[in-house]
Amino acid sequence: MIPAHPLALLPRGRLDERRQRALTRYHLDAGVIGVAIGVHTTQFAIRKPSVALLEPVLRLGAETIADWAPGRPVVRIAGVVGPTKQAVGEARLARDLGYHIGLLSLGGLNDWTDTQLIHHAKAVAEIIPVMGFYLQPAVGGRPLGYRFWRRLVELAGVVAIKVAPFNRYQTLDVVRAVVDAGRLNRVALYTGNDDSIVADLTTGYRLRGPEGSVVTARFVGGLLGHWAFWTRRAVELVNRCHAAVTRGTVDRRLLGTGTATTDVNGAVFDASNRFAGCIPGIHEILRRQGLLRGRRCLDPNEGLSPGQAAEITRVHRAYPSLNDDEFVATGLERWL
Repeated sequence: MIPAHPLALLPRGRLDERRQRALTRYHLDAGVIGVAIGVHTTQFAIRKPSVALLEPVLRLGAETIADWAPGRPVVRIAGVVGPTKQAVGEARLARDLGYHIGLLSLGGLNDWTDTQLIHHAKAVAEIIPVMGFYLQPAVGGRPLGYRFWRRLVELAGVVAIKVAPFNRYQTLDVVRAVVDAGRLNRVALYTGNDDSIVADLTTGYRLRGPEGSVVTARFVGGLLGHWAFWTRRAVELVNRCHAAVTRGTVDRRLLGTGTATTDVNGAVFDASNRFAGCIPGIHEILRRQGLLRGRRCLDPNEGLSPGQAAEITRVHRAYPSLNDDEFVATGLERWL
């Protein structure tokens, strides 16, 4: 259960350190096992020289985790992006700040060959353990076939993959690659498919392993921007999914919750507009709860799509069991 961390900004676009810390504290108290910072939900523009917030945001996150949850094993994941020189530099920064894993985004490298991408990942994995990332094409990713994932998971430094192509065939390509490489017990599968969270967390993939025996592969959890809000309820949902897997049965109520979760995601992430309002949508939920001052993004022109606010209100009213408003109201003053 790992949320992707948003970016809290003051009205003029500067970092709101108080509320940035409050978001981390909120996630920790909600019961997450890790936090991902410097990823898409944190806004990739923090790396621009004119913004220069990557190091301050990563440092603030690491400090807040250490101060708020001393002694607690919290997985720290840092986003790593860009061409190899940039990515290696970001990996060193994350490692030096105490992060455990680099979530390696291949966005912006769409003209690179598979071989170039593998060399790129290997260079980063020599600095920090890597979580691969299958990003959906609608938000800057590219199709990556079975052969690419098979080669990637054979790298010693690859410890996990976030699978988020929003496509069942491409999701299966990754699972097959991990199984066929004999890396099922070494590479953890995390869902990033916001449209099918419950399905991913409760589905067993029965595949034939490299030695000929049938094995069952599963997603151990998720790393999701969707979990940046209503986080307490998301933790409970993950626990329900794990319990269902342990029992060997998935009840209809849990499947219904999965459908409701997808509906919520469609509204907040602005799926009908090709996810144009996904980050402002997350901010809007957190603003309504008091965790953020507003919806401000680093790009002042980035905002909610027409009708998106009404859609967010609709899903909030339609699925009261999915929001954690009461939990936030109880802890907000302390987190701030």
